[in-house]
Amino acid sequence: MSLRFLLDTNILSEPTRQHPHPVVMKKLQEHEGEVATSTTVWHELRFGCSRLPDSQKRRFLERYLTQIVRLTIPILPYDVEAATWHGVERARLMGMGKTPSFPDSQIAAVAKVNHLILVTNNVSDYQGFFDLDVQNWFQ
Repeated sequence: MSLRFLLDTNILSEPTRQHPHPVVMKKLQEHEGEVATSTTVWHELRFGCSRLPDSQKRRFLERYLTQIVRLTIPILPYDVEAATWHGVERARLMGMGKTPSFPDSQIAAVAKVNHLILVTNNVSDYQGFFDLDVQNWFQ
C-alpha cells in the first residue's frame, strides 16, 4: 500500500484516550499502512508527554509513542521542499491578513509536498492553505 494520509496530533492521540472516538479508530484500522505523520507532530507528541509528571499515564504514553507510533507509522521530515512551500504559502496567507500557527503550517507543508491528505479534528486550523486536502475523521 502507498501512503495516502498525514495524521495530525489529535488523530494520533485519540487511541490513548479512555474512550476513543469509534469512527477515528475504525478509520485508523481501515487505512493501516496508508498513514504517516510529520516530524512536527512527533515533536508535539513527545513534548506533551515529556511535560507530564512521572506517572502511570506518562509511562503508558511513552510506550505508545516508542513502541507503536515510532515503529509502525512513517514520520516524514520537514525538509527543504516542505520549507520552501511553507515559506511561500505563509507569505501568501499573511498578505491576506491570515496568520496560521507555525507548527500547523509545517504540518500542512509536509502533507502538501508529499501529496497526502491531512487528517485532523482541527480543520479550521488549515483553512486557507492553497490546494491542501483535509479530512476530519471525527465526523
